[in-house]
Amino acid sequence: MTTSVLRGRLVLEDTVVEDGIIEFDGATITRVCPVSDYEGEAPEASDATYLPGLVDVHCHGGGGESFPNAETAEAALVAVLEHRRHGTTSLVAACVTASAEVLRARAKTLAELAKADELAGIHFEGPFVSVERCGAQDPTYIIDPDAALTRELIELGDGHVVTMTIAPEKPGITGDDGVNAALIEGGALPSFGHTDSEAAPVRAALADAAARIAERLEAGEAVRAPRSTATHLFNGMRPMHHRTPGPVPEFLAAAQRGECVLEMIGDGVHLSPAIVLDMFETLGRDNVVLVTDAMAAAGMADGDYVLGSQSVTVADGVARLTEGGAIAGGTAHLIDVVRTTWQGGVDLVDAVYAASVQGAQILGDPTVGALRAGMWADVVVTDAELRPVTVLRRGEAVKPAA
Repeated sequence: MTTSVLRGRLVLEDTVVEDGIIEFDGATITRVCPVSDYEGEAPEASDATYLPGLVDVHCHGGGGESFPNAETAEAALVAVLEHRRHGTTSLVAACVTASAEVLRARAKTLAELAKADELAGIHFEGPFVSVERCGAQDPTYIIDPDAALTRELIELGDGHVVTMTIAPEKPGITGDDGVNAALIEGGALPSFGHTDSEAAPVRAALADAAARIAERLEAGEAVRAPRSTATHLFNGMRPMHHRTPGPVPEFLAAAQRGECVLEMIGDGVHLSPAIVLDMFETLGRDNVVLVTDAMAAAGMADGDYVLGSQSVTVADGVARLTEGGAIAGGTAHLIDVVRTTWQGGVDLVDAVYAASVQGAQILGDPTVGALRAGMWADVVVTDAELRPVTVLRRGEAVKPAA
């Protein structure tokens, strides 16, 4: 087995080592330390910055391909590789609201890639969401929560379903026969969002999920992760008002209670960098996760695309529904989100943490998300401005696009 050694500026979970070493044998990291502590032969000093491979738990596509529209594993892999080449070495493929038949087919196709270690998992964004806050979801296919369909999709996903977006105000979410229970018992997590709810149903759904997760943990039974999530905080949900507070304050309070991790699309389009900074300062990095919500146009030119059954037009890098103009996913890679968040005032270590360690915790995968001995050798090499230069996955350089 070949030992490889990298030297440069290391962004670790809790600190930046200005001159450090990453050593890996084959696909696994064997040592991470300052150069002064390294006992082997160190390479020459470099200006490179090394980040852990990034973990995106909410991505709809890229490179011209869309996971909700990918009828083959080969088509879906185009999107996977687009993000991998830009530093996302663990990626959750997100579907959108569609017919049950389409969702079943996508579950099978994406599970193939997950079994082959190309994907980190599957996210179903809908179909149990709010028509009033559907965003780019097609209201034609929005239905009431169905625990039986949920269990079927989880089974077809063969253990790789990570999360499902559900609107907490809809019937059939809570209780022993509800979608929360079906998800958690099936090794997935509820992700509350695309909601027009007032406060009380959100609190009830969060409490139901937290109690079910806690019960399983106390019984020594498996759970995906110890907390539910909220799908792209602020986007696709009723805005906060002091007389009709809606869902946002409930998500913030649940995060403070340790019951929920809040997704944020920190691309500078979906959210102002100022509100992203506010959330880091208010909640701390352990309660937020940076995601892209990227669609097929990530890495591509402006033009016409699709997201599920919806036509999308991308102009000046912003994706919107061709009819109606709602924002229809992102066009950034996760490294772009990290850079925008960092440039917006968030500490570099915290911005990287929220795009790596935090996603790995949602996946329930202890082998990715950090530069640490024993982890996969997933490494993003960037310049000083966090622009990717080289990406390693499992110790191998990711090939550039042909």
